[in-house]
Amino acid sequence: MHDKPDETVGGLIKEFLTARATRKPSPHTLAAYRRDLTTVAELVAADGDTTPLPLDRLAVAALSPKVMRAAFARFAAPRAAASVHRAWSTWNSFFTFLVAEGVVPGNPMPAVGRPRTPLPRPKPLRGEDTPEELLAAVARAEGRQRDPWPERDLAVLALALCAGLRLSELLALRVSSVAGRDGERRVDVAGKGGRPRTVPIDDAVDRVLVGYLDSRRRRFGSRSVRPDSPFLVDRQGEALRRGGLQYLVESCYRRAGIGDRVPRGARLHALRHTFATRLAEDGASAAEIMRLLGHASLASSQTYIEVTAGQQRAAVAANRTNRALSGLVKR
Repeated sequence: MHDKPDETVGGLIKEFLTARATRKPSPHTLAAYRRDLTTVAELVAADGDTTPLPLDRLAVAALSPKVMRAAFARFAAPRAAASVHRAWSTWNSFFTFLVAEGVVPGNPMPAVGRPRTPLPRPKPLRGEDTPEELLAAVARAEGRQRDPWPERDLAVLALALCAGLRLSELLALRVSSVAGRDGERRVDVAGKGGRPRTVPIDDAVDRVLVGYLDSRRRRFGSRSVRPDSPFLVDRQGEALRRGGLQYLVESCYRRAGIGDRVPRGARLHALRHTFATRLAEDGASAAEIMRLLGHASLASSQTYIEVTAGQQRAAVAANRTNRALSGLVKR
């Protein structure tokens, strides 16, 4: 079975990347795989020598647990924990591939330590009434827009703010994704990692979505809203794409004048984070948030509970009566 110990690391990295390419990862992801594999492999090849061994001459048999631990220790020294964690995951996938291909007898990565990376903190829209201001502004058709379509724009915001959908989930929706009887309406979502979920929607959200589809019929005819048609389309009636959706949300922020209240790097995701944060503020459990947002782990959902609890504690601490009381009580 394991009869390829002399195969070189350089050649096997190329084979692995070719195999990964069939999954259609983004060019950025594929470049990150190549960078992480090559950088660590070069540390193995160097091993303190001034003339490192070329990767096309480095035998895969040299990648023992001891060697990999030493290489990762050198790799980790100047880098952030998140970068080390990502490289560890890449090498773990690489060795899993090699085991499946019969190149090596086992995966040494479980013997290589990896740092824990903190979960990203939620980035909701700032300001107590910001979501309401955003919705009100977008609901108004402005003369400055060349071809205003407030019904469509409002539908996008409603699905992100009131159902917590990701950008990719919004783009994957079909007209038939909004289903159910009156009073029990829902959105069937094709979630991250192939995990489907169902999100119930309120009557107000349902009316927004129905209004959008009615406006679409008027623009493009009844054939444009067949059950298998994309739910979100551009002003030409074509399926909305990633860049178009991002631009749409950015323009909504500008029209509402709330650009300074959108956390940097969040953009559309800030709407999803606002949905989850308000769920937590209104008493939803981490398990409920997990189901509604389609999180893979309860830990991701728990961050919204923790942030909300911290905000509540800060609000209590800001109470003037507390400060007055502290002056009366000796420590």
